[in-house]
Amino acid sequence: MKTPYSLTSALGSHIAQAIAAQGGWIGFDAFMALALYTPGLGYYANDSPKFGSMPEAGSDFVTAPEMTPLFGQTLAAQVAQALQVTDTAQVWEFGAGSGALALQLLETLAALGQPVQRYNIVDLSGSLRARQQHKLEKYADVVQWVSELPDTLQGVVIGNEVLDAMPVKLLARVAGVWYERGVAWGIAPADGSPLLVWQDRPTELRPPLAIDGDHDYLTEIHPQGESFIRTLADKLTIGAAFFIDYGFPEHEYYHPQRHMGTVMCHRSHRADPDPLAEVGLKDITAHVNFTGIALAAQEAGLGVLGYCTQARFLINCGLGPRLDAAPLAVRAQAQRLVMEHEMGELFKVIGLYQGEPWAAIGFAQGDRTHTL
Repeated sequence: MKTPYSLTSALGSHIAQAIAAQGGWIGFDAFMALALYTPGLGYYANDSPKFGSMPEAGSDFVTAPEMTPLFGQTLAAQVAQALQVTDTAQVWEFGAGSGALALQLLETLAALGQPVQRYNIVDLSGSLRARQQHKLEKYADVVQWVSELPDTLQGVVIGNEVLDAMPVKLLARVAGVWYERGVAWGIAPADGSPLLVWQDRPTELRPPLAIDGDHDYLTEIHPQGESFIRTLADKLTIGAAFFIDYGFPEHEYYHPQRHMGTVMCHRSHRADPDPLAEVGLKDITAHVNFTGIALAAQEAGLGVLGYCTQARFLINCGLGPRLDAAPLAVRAQAQRLVMEHEMGELFKVIGLYQGEPWAAIGFAQGDRTHTL
């Protein structure tokens, strides 16, 4: 399948060089990393607005903290408990976006009598860092930006819609044979212009579950996301981690009927399934295999505090009373966080811990750890 290639010449040249250096083909995970994170050029490294509730402002998608401050205010209850139980005083947020979640957490933790000693932001995007610094100006003495993790860290780790942006490998079963699907260059026959094209190569890689049936099947595996969790486990000496994202447990992720995979792109609040078009100008994501995340954590020494839907997690953390007290307009927006056909069911929360196990309030009811 061929897709018209459209991109700034600088990122196009960079991708072309990477493909040439690898003999004319790169895996999709390598392509996704280039498209999203090439310094100054990739989607998350350029100056486009990205986050916002309306496309008129130039944004591409909205995340929960931009949707309503009730998200961070409610999550703060879980963060406060985790800080108390682990006797730590630092928060580590990965992929802080516009800085909205950090602001909500800092303000609410202070109001709860649980101010943090240090709020560390780990973000690969220089342009987003500037936005975060502006939004968090009043907390300049508390917030610091970290480009590399220290040898050890303590505290509470937060990641909202971080795992879905980590590069994935594509595996395709075609006529009963498994291939790794990657990206190469082609030439448009009409005018000789360059094209990014899909190209499959035989592979020994397989999904973690056998896929029933003999039909063609496209899916993802997540070595980088799982490697990130193992690295975090290696460095976190005491504390907890909470990751919020859209995804499924393994048996749902690799269901025989999910034969088109989960890779999706976002631009101007519209979704499309073609990552080879408008490269660098739109987000590329894949759903999270939460079973893989839990197994990577456990194999590296972390325990699982719980796993549940975002709706159940936020309700457990006290969203209901906050909704009751909110103005109608705020309440209407916040309902999207818990409605089944919006974010409530598709988005999940997984909690991890280093040290002794404890009962996290976010998983008090509706825990689905047994489904992982």
